[in-house]
Amino acid sequence: MNARLIITGNVQGVGFRAFVRNRAIKNNVTGWVKNLNDGSVEALLSGSKENLDKLIEITRRGTPWSKVSNVVVTYSEDQEEYSLFEIIS
Repeated sequence: MNARLIITGNVQGVGFRAFVRNRAIKNNVTGWVKNLNDGSVEALLSGSKENLDKLIEITRRGTPWSKVSNVVVTYSEDQEEYSLFEIIS
């Protein structure tokens, strides 16, 4: 299963993408995360529904240095194959 996330708030320049990558690896989720031009962050997550939901909840809480305003989640049954989780510049 895949989930596409759009995360808004103070999420750029605060280590948020590295935080998502590290938590994804710990939760057995693959995919990618990147900054968007409008100041938000986009992530494509691939894994089991249970692992995706755990990571999405962690993402909603953010870090002490970030302030997540909103997370829009779109689930897809498509299972894109990713061998790892990466930060896209």
